[in-house]
Amino acid sequence: MRGGDDRTEGLFSYVSCEARVPSDHPLRPIRAMADEALEVLSADFEGLYSKVGRPSIAPEKLLRALLLQAFYSIRSERQLMEQLDYNLLFRWFVGLSMDAEIWDATVFTKNRDRLLSGDVATKFLAAVVAQARSRSLLSDEHFSVDGTLIEAWASIKSFRPKDGSGEPPGPGRNGERDFHGEKRSNKTHASTTDPDAKLYRKATGQPSRIAFMGHVLMEHRNGLVVGATLTPATGTAEREAALTLVDRLGSKRRITLAADKAYDAREFVAALRKRKVTPHIAKHEYVDKNGVRRRSALDDRTTRHPGYTISLRIRKRIEEVFGWIKTTGSLRKTRHRGTEKVDWMFTFTAAAYNLVRLPKLMAAA
Repeated sequence: MRGGDDRTEGLFSYVSCEARVPSDHPLRPIRAMADEALEVLSADFEGLYSKVGRPSIAPEKLLRALLLQAFYSIRSERQLMEQLDYNLLFRWFVGLSMDAEIWDATVFTKNRDRLLSGDVATKFLAAVVAQARSRSLLSDEHFSVDGTLIEAWASIKSFRPKDGSGEPPGPGRNGERDFHGEKRSNKTHASTTDPDAKLYRKATGQPSRIAFMGHVLMEHRNGLVVGATLTPATGTAEREAALTLVDRLGSKRRITLAADKAYDAREFVAALRKRKVTPHIAKHEYVDKNGVRRRSALDDRTTRHPGYTISLRIRKRIEEVFGWIKTTGSLRKTRHRGTEKVDWMFTFTAAAYNLVRLPKLMAAA
């Protein structure tokens, strides 16, 4: 007998969001780990909010919602609020009942910006890393570091002289701008949309982009992120950020640090050795057009050991981190302006990457 196409809208629902989420859903272990990390940050949240006044969005719910935005590649906070309104899985993960009212997108972003002052993203990443360390999933001796360009939320047309000179764009919503014959550099020009972003060309033959540079420190046992930061894109940003991440690590024992050819500089290698870090850096040697040979800062005292070859092979896994952050995490082109906000989102997305990886690693351990 054919069933009727009748609407079955009931006045009441007696099934909770918890009951509708399958017991083996991948988000269940992720939520448990996220809740454990948020519990560690509870004292920090207390210092960010006043004791009196109108209650804000709970920071725990706000961060869980931002995790969903990274997991499901949601483009904007406005779309995230729309999904929270009708998606029962999202409501369950955030901690909202079926009848709970969803926040306005503007209110949500204002409350998110409050967490910038407390360095919450870095502390959340540290709490997630601590869970991995307690389960013996991290290496305490071998690490890799690398940087990647994060395209800024600014058009190349916004890169204009700092003194206000230059021809204005043509009329219209997206006016034409002729750059031919004009010399542009970060010393004389800046983006009017995001002054913190810099004009940067990754390599010869590639186009210049207005961008930031994200940096990740990865351990070698399972390829998890143990440190992340973001800086303006400059020629020395990768090496400077690498030293910052090593200092944050706070290791009291000798460690190794693998990196690509861009880190093969004598000053950087000397700084690593001063910190009791063995540099496992790819050697950058070549002969220039004048026949002068560039020599690497490393010699056979380091490169002759088998561990050097192993580090150079494992370090390539850091590209998996960047790939996830840029595609699934939607940070190939940031949606935010200013170094502080972009740094916060980059670090938080790196923590989201760890949360995606950890359940499978724990199951295999």
